[in-house]
Amino acid sequence: MILKMCLIMEAADDHVDGGGVLVAPSNFSMVEDGIYRSGFPKPENFGFLTTLNLRSIIYLCPEPYPEENLKFLEANNIKLFQFGIEGKTDPPTPMPKDTVLDALKVLVDVRNHPILIHCKAGKHRTGCLVGCLRKVQSWCLSSVLEEYQKNAGVKWRQRDMNFIEAFDTLSLRQCLLSIMYRYHGYGFKRKRLLHEEENVQTPKPQAAKV
Repeated sequence: MILKMCLIMEAADDHVDGGGVLVAPSNFSMVEDGIYRSGFPKPENFGFLTTLNLRSIIYLCPEPYPEENLKFLEANNIKLFQFGIEGKTDPPTPMPKDTVLDALKVLVDVRNHPILIHCKAGKHRTGCLVGCLRKVQSWCLSSVLEEYQKNAGVKWRQRDMNFIEAFDTLSLRQCLLSIMYRYHGYGFKRKRLLHEEENVQTPKPQAAKV
């Protein structure tokens, strides 16, 4: 994974956008091969995103996606999956289990890869979704929570960690009876989930409704 990430950053350095080095979104990192996470992409990040050859983006905020971002997605044939999770801290908004589960279904479907997950800062809502993915991948809980805290920094939230710890991965398997495991033969032995039906039509990105 580290080697793959280095190659991506080197590829970005080899490209220029308007005469300058391409810039990754804030808090950008690789989750695993074909899955990335970051803060909200800005126009100056679009050039970098093209180097990832993205098929999809998971957006975890309720606000409408900016028109400029939508045009970038359409121009690059990138599907947008929006899951409107509130990020309020006063009063704190609990993480909606059903919404996270729906986002996780999109995330584990390898037909949507390469895929980028982001919210605003790429820390809390994104961290919860990645944490739930790690549990599906059978990571030990201490490693899952350590990864969450590392990416959230000093602003990590105990309620997010409680949510990740309580998330029941069995609910994913119960909801997706058509899902089967496929193992890839590169790197470490890792589980990847894939829908049996291959022909699914997804509409082009469009402005979200509040």
